[in-house]
Order: sequence, then C-alpha cells, then structure tokens
Amino acid sequence: MSGGSNDSADAAAAAPEPPSPVGPRRTDPLNAAETRGLDVVRRFGTVGSLFLALGSLGAGAAPVINPVQDLPVLRLFIRIPTVSLAIAFSGMGILVLSWLMLARFARPASARLATSGQLARTIAMWVAPLLLIPPLFSRDVYSYLAQSEIVHRGMDPYQLGPAQALGVADPLTAGVTNIWRETPAPYGPLLLRLGGWLAPVGGNDIVAGVLLQRGLAMVGVLLIVWAVPRLARRFGVQPATALWLGAANPLLIFHFVAGAHNDALAIGLMVAGLEIGIRRLPVRVKGDSPPPLAKGELLFIALGVVIITVGATVKIPAVLALPFLSVMVARRWHGRLKDLVWAGAPMALLFGVVLTAICVGTGLGFGWIGATASTPGLVRSFISPTAEVANLGGVLGIALGLGNHTDALVPILGTLGNVITAAVTIKFLWASFKWRYRPIIGLGVSLGAAMILQINLQPWYLLWAVIPLAAAAGTSRFRVVATVISAGLPFLLPPTGGTFDGRSYVLPWAYGAAALVTLGGLAIVYRLSPLLLSRTPPASPAPRAPADVVS
Repeated sequence: MSGGSNDSADAAAAAPEPPSPVGPRRTDPLNAAETRGLDVVRRFGTVGSLFLALGSLGAGAAPVINPVQDLPVLRLFIRIPTVSLAIAFSGMGILVLSWLMLARFARPASARLATSGQLARTIAMWVAPLLLIPPLFSRDVYSYLAQSEIVHRGMDPYQLGPAQALGVADPLTAGVTNIWRETPAPYGPLLLRLGGWLAPVGGNDIVAGVLLQRGLAMVGVLLIVWAVPRLARRFGVQPATALWLGAANPLLIFHFVAGAHNDALAIGLMVAGLEIGIRRLPVRVKGDSPPPLAKGELLFIALGVVIITVGATVKIPAVLALPFLSVMVARRWHGRLKDLVWAGAPMALLFGVVLTAICVGTGLGFGWIGATASTPGLVRSFISPTAEVANLGGVLGIALGLGNHTDALVPILGTLGNVITAAVTIKFLWASFKWRYRPIIGLGVSLGAAMILQINLQPWYLLWAVIPLAAAAGTSRFRVVATVISAGLPFLLPPTGGTFDGRSYVLPWAYGAAALVTLGGLAIVYRLSPLLLSRTPPASPAPRAPADVVS
C-alpha cells in the first residue's frame, strides 16, 4: 500500500481487457511521473487522516466517560478543544484536497488512468487511521449500542427507547443524544439482531462497542469497493472513475468509516445485490432478439433479490433497488409489460418470503416498519429543503398573525415529499422500462429524491444516490455536481457532532487555523509534484456507451 514502485509494477502488469459493446474504452497505465504524483496524493491524504484521527481525541463525539482522559499525552487533546477542532478540520481539508487531486488519475477522458487496485489501496491508506478513533460528526453510534443492548436483553426496541428499557443511569443510555433516549429504534431487524449478538462481546465497554459497530459499517464499505467498479465496467464507466467518486468519496470516509453509520452496510448490500443479480444477464441493445437463458442466470437473479432484501432489513431505502432490478430483467427479454410482470412477480414473492423469514427469525417482528416511518421526522435538519420550507411557513404564519404552525407543516411536507418520491420513482421506472435511461440511473435519481426530501436529511444520506450513479452515470455534469457537493458538505457538521451553542466563536478560529495548515500542505505537495496542480494535457473524450443497454 505504501510505495510508488509497487504501483508502477501493478500498472505495467495491468493489461486492460478488450472493450465490450458497453464496456469502458481501453486506457494505458500511469507513466512514471503520474505514478509518483499518485504516491504523493496518497501520502498527503494519509496525513490528512492522521490529523483527523488526532483531532478526534479532543474534538470527536466522545462518550460521556471518555477513556482518553486516562491516556498520558493523548489526554492533552481534551484540554485544548479549539486546537483539537482545528487539527480535525485541517485533516478534513487535506483529505478533501487529496481526493480532488486524485481525480486527475481517474478522469474518464484521460489516456492513462489508475487501476482499480491502485484506487483501492489509496482508499485503504486513507481509511486505516480512522478505524480506531472515537466516532465523528454524529452520536448515532451510541444509539446503535443502546438499541442493540435492548435486543440482547429480550425487549422490543420498536416499543421502548433506551431510557425506558435500560434506565437513565445505564452507561449505554448516557451516550445517546437526548432526543433519542425516549425514542424507539428506526432501524431494520437484521441490523438490531446483529447488534444484539455483538452486545455481550462489548458489554458495557463503550469503546469496544463503537469498534464493533464500526466493523459492521466496514463490511458495507468493503462491499461498496467490491461492487462499484464491477457495475461500472458493465455500464461503460471507467472503474477508476466510479471508485474515485463512489468509494473514495470524503462523505463516505468521514461518515461511514469515522462516523460508523449503518447506511454503509445497507448501501453495500444493495449494490452487491445488484452486481450479483445482473452478473449473468446478457449484453443486449434495444431491438436485439433475446438469447436463451445462460447457465445460472436465474440463480444469480434470485441471489441478488435476497441480498437486496437483506439490505432493506438494515435500512428500508435499499428496497427501491428491487423494482429497478425487475426492469433490468424485463429488458433482458422483449421489454414488454408481460415481461415486466413475469420478472417482477417472482421477485416480489421472493422478497416477501425473505423479509418474513428475517423478521420472524430475528424475533423482532414487523414493528420496525412503523418506527422507520415515524421516528426520523423528529429531527429537522438545517440542510433539508423540506425542513426549511416548514420553518419558512412558520415564520410567515407569525408575520401574518396566524401563529407558528411549523410543527403542523412538518408531517404535511413529509407526506408531500413521499408523494413526490413515489412519482419520481414511477416516472424513472417507466422511462427505464422504455429504454430512455439505464435502470440503475433511475435508481440513483429515485434514491436522491427520497433522501433530499426527508425532514432529517443528513450529509451522508446523499451517498444513497451518489454511489449507484457513480457506477453508471457517465456525464461530466453529474460528476461536477457530485464533486462540489461531496467536497463542501462535510464542513457543515463539526466533528464533535454538536452545535457549539454558546461557543460559536470557536468555529471561525478553528476553520481559519485549518485553512492555513491546509494551504501550507498544498504548497509542500506542489514542491513534491508540480504535476498535481498543473492543467491536464488534452485528451480525446471517451466514447459514450450505448444508452439502451439491457442493464
């Protein structure tokens, strides 16, 4: 993982596969200067991760009883929170800049690109320093621990909140954000059952519990790294480009790895299920006669449905992948309504069987469906368009002398958001069925609508849309928008997971100091490899893959 010489050998040995009718075009490996530049970017990003790891000791979402207080030298970071915050922001800035510079080696129009192996090793180096640190940007992981303990003790997490089930004095309850202490779990039964099995391993040791939950999230990250380049190759997108945008994304590193959010496992299972489900589907374009069934084709489709269903029992949005998978299978035949019924009906039946088996087998039943629908609306995110419209309505009501009706508007706007999401999903399902879009692009757009219209929108929710779109959307416009969002959103949430109420003066000083450190690092990078900050030499644009491929 560490040296440029290893990557030179890897690049030299990587013989690109011949392009398929829908595969990405051939590219050459990086030359020696580019390989050195990649090594500089990789090390610069690793420095950023190390900065973020150090800053987390004093500026992370630490447990109430912070074990760092007992560690010589390291406990100093707790006593200098503003400095720790500046160090953490510096690490974030360095890592985001490294990701932007890494794009140079993953541009689809370039004649030479990094290999998937080089990108995967870069991701590994950036992630490694963040595996053993306190959680960052959110305290959700403490809710996971408390809800998992409720399951372990044989109680219903969909009826009882941590305070009711465990007691206010329990150390696991103490770490949960106040608003969630009385709230039932909004997560799927498989996730909570897995947490229940892990609960006795960690016991009341909060550190061990956080690391175990991060281990579950890392399973999802590994699935994303595995599935995204394979899906990209099928859809004519360069695997390196898809890995850069989907798996090396700062939002993923900050929130799925450092934040240990369970969305990682759900998304990982969703994209892995898609990859396995379409693995044996033949390559077709509209109008071709469908070939006979390939060996194992139906088995792989069924496995894909099972894996996606498992992902939905972690977090429900993963279920949206199933109707788009059924469109892929229907288009594999003649693309008629009859084919859609023949594809969708068995999938729906298999989904119901697997879902019932998991709900009954975990012993948690179906109470999670109601909790999933009602609980997230308790939080109103300042980056949510829906929440801001509700707030604006409340302000207008006060100005007009009608009173503050924000609370009344929230469920109305939430329902309206669900209706819009359903309309967008139906539109793109039909358009995909009619060969106007690739179904996986429709999936990404539908998931994007579902996430953006949530009252409790969080930065990492956008990865639900970015990751599938990274594997299939070949337009530069999408990549530019996704890049700007992925580079800017991380800085809206402090690493502490708090709001700094009453201490807002801390943030400007920390941001300013971090900017100076980041710019200093950028100057060092330029001295080591001027190539990274120079304009890319012109290259012929990559030909687009046909828009009407079966998948």
